[in-house]
Amino acid sequence: MLTGEIRKMLMRNRPVGLKPHSRINRRIIATLLVSVVVGASQYAMAEEYKTVPVPVEQIGKMTTLSGTVIPYKEVSLAAKTPGHVTSVSGKEGDTLKTGSVLVSISDDSIQAKRRAALAEIASAQSALGNARMQYSRELISPRINSITNMPGMGMPAMFDQFFTRGFSNMSGKSDTGVERQADLYSRYSGVSQAQSRLQQAHAGLDTLDASLRDTRTVAPFDGIITQKLIEEGDTVQPGQSLMRFAYTKFLRLQVEVPVRLVTVLEKGMMVPARLDVRGPSVVARVSQIFPMADASSHTVTVKFDLPEGTPGGPGMYAEVRVPDESEVYRSAPVVPVQALMWRGSFPSVFVMDEGKPSLRLVRLGVKLDDGRMTVLAGLKGGEQIILNPPAGLASGSAK
Repeated sequence: MLTGEIRKMLMRNRPVGLKPHSRINRRIIATLLVSVVVGASQYAMAEEYKTVPVPVEQIGKMTTLSGTVIPYKEVSLAAKTPGHVTSVSGKEGDTLKTGSVLVSISDDSIQAKRRAALAEIASAQSALGNARMQYSRELISPRINSITNMPGMGMPAMFDQFFTRGFSNMSGKSDTGVERQADLYSRYSGVSQAQSRLQQAHAGLDTLDASLRDTRTVAPFDGIITQKLIEEGDTVQPGQSLMRFAYTKFLRLQVEVPVRLVTVLEKGMMVPARLDVRGPSVVARVSQIFPMADASSHTVTVKFDLPEGTPGGPGMYAEVRVPDESEVYRSAPVVPVQALMWRGSFPSVFVMDEGKPSLRLVRLGVKLDDGRMTVLAGLKGGEQIILNPPAGLASGSAK
């Protein structure tokens, strides 16, 4: 249909004297037809793809720094009491709730000491009861008024009680009131000592209970076991590492940042990051900047929070890009992410070249705030690139 329309157009506009049925003229017409059809096809092909021009914008210098993915928080659990391991809950990667028992250590010797402490508490309670009874007796029936060794119906002792003590107090050789106060204080002191012994016994029991709790290592928060260092039957000593436990629902990046780059970072600042060499690009937030630099490497430790759900795990290699104010601004092409394609490990874009798509490998720079990516190599600016290119598109092919 298109050829017929072109033939009519040529017949209407042919020069005077040109005979369409001559051999030479037919060749000329055929050549014109091929040129028009190819041009129309290329025009139609270009119209089928949605393209945008590649602008060139002024961007600042960004420096790539390597770091390591770390858990949001992690603890190293160690033994607090000697003994042999009786049980280990789970293995690396297992998730446990707060308060779950991770490691149990034998407690036979502590249990024996605890039974002895209970017996000591019972003895101290009995001694305290006796001391209180003696104090009550002294308070109600003073010892100085007791009549002892009273032969002959106790008459000598009675005379001593009424006359001898009275004359002794009058002559200043004794003082019955002072003696009574001394006896009361002695009995009260006995009560206080018995109470102290009972408190000491209870303190010993509390110490043993704490030692019993130390035989069980529990999870301080919800998390996973990242490293198990012992097995059931192992003999451990106080201070020996048992396992590492981490909270990995949120991840962080730990990066050693040169001192000259720390000045541009501030808490809450958002920077582009990437996990692994071919991992996804994400935006990380500055969460902590250490106050001191390392004296040997002259770097400052900076931690970056990663978005929830970021694929990856602790220990992975990561990269973060931070602004470098020591470098001047420069120009670079900028492309939307809808134009990027990943074939293998290299990003690429399709550029319309003489009406046909042409694959261009590019080297990406940083991600801008509006989601576009800067291009360090592969484009020079001004090219028409295809948005959302189909999966089967190849250089020079039609849609």
